[in-house]
Amino acid sequence: MSNFSIFALARNAMSYHENWQKQWRSPAPKASYDAIIVGGGGHGLATAYYLAKEHGMRNIAVVERGWLGGGNTARNTTIVRSNYLWDDATHLYEKALQLWEGLSQDLNYNTMFSQRGVMNVGHSLQDMRDIERRVNANRLNGVDGVVLTPAQIKAMVPIMNTSSSLRYPVMGASFQPRAGVARHDAIAWGFARAADRLGVDIIQNCEVIGVQREGDQVVGIETTRGVIKSKKIGVVAAGHSSVIANMAGIRLPLESHPLQALVSEPMKPILHTVVMSNAIHAYASQSDKGDLVIGAGIDAYVGYGQRGSFPIIEHTLQAICELFPIFRRVRMNRQWGGIVDVAPDACPIISKTHIKGLYFNCGWGTGGFKATPGSGWVMAHTIAQDRPHALNAAFELNRFNTGHLIDEHGAAGVAH
Repeated sequence: MSNFSIFALARNAMSYHENWQKQWRSPAPKASYDAIIVGGGGHGLATAYYLAKEHGMRNIAVVERGWLGGGNTARNTTIVRSNYLWDDATHLYEKALQLWEGLSQDLNYNTMFSQRGVMNVGHSLQDMRDIERRVNANRLNGVDGVVLTPAQIKAMVPIMNTSSSLRYPVMGASFQPRAGVARHDAIAWGFARAADRLGVDIIQNCEVIGVQREGDQVVGIETTRGVIKSKKIGVVAAGHSSVIANMAGIRLPLESHPLQALVSEPMKPILHTVVMSNAIHAYASQSDKGDLVIGAGIDAYVGYGQRGSFPIIEHTLQAICELFPIFRRVRMNRQWGGIVDVAPDACPIISKTHIKGLYFNCGWGTGGFKATPGSGWVMAHTIAQDRPHALNAAFELNRFNTGHLIDEHGAAGVAH
């Protein structure tokens, strides 16, 4: 493609975005609101929607420093599942999956949720022991799941190399049939439109630069569009929650890491489920547009660079090409990195704080997208009732003082 064509495409994309911004109702902020949600991604918009729908609150503002869904919501790899190991995580993600199953109808917006199943591949005896343990735990919690043999995997995914002579031999897998994928930006747009129709003010290009307190009570935020008053502020800003927490005088136990992924050129349908591997930390699915969506693990270093490092992607592609030799001829279309907050036990923080009226929803690591509706649902309850719902009680901030950690890291097939 010529440079002229590339620039023309870029201009067209910018023009489309500018026109969309003008059409969207983005009012000037009011002087005060009953509740403010900081962060216009999937989780923040879901929180505002459920505050309005489930708790009858209408005087709500969502403030976003950029455009709606322009952060991690636009940079994830679209996987939805609930086959986690520990009870607390399983119940929360299963609630989210149940909401996903009716979300298009609820929002009257096609989220393109496709329940094509998610397969977690095992490459060693220990992998298979862990898989059988997790599937049994899932079924005890009412979550669907089965253990597959290599022959069953081959029948389901003929293009996969299931040879026992591989560097990482395929010895079996778990499979959750109700899991699948959804369109990442549709979830933000769907929740935004539904919240807007319930009277929520959605304010773009409004960056938070300060948090106002009177003693132990939050009273408002300072933004690039002026001061906005509220005694209830929920912070749902993936990758930057600790920055806003510092403005309020709180230090969160989080690290921010780049998380990488890539997509290929489009092709005819060839991969009809999601295939994931923990040992080699790689996973692949095929979108409705035909491109392969391939994801890797987080970079070990801490940072905000939305690009990642080449060695991570190189290792991931080596593993994918070994599992799927046919993919060696496929060209990579683009690669990117999102920024994820990671808590010490690799589980989210959905919690009140010691400052009255200040709430945080963060630390999802690589599990954020799949939890979007469930996260918003419990966060809305926490803000409206000023107490956690039973589903997020275990995810409160004080667990890092009491030692009651959840520690889902590495227990759920892969960290995504």
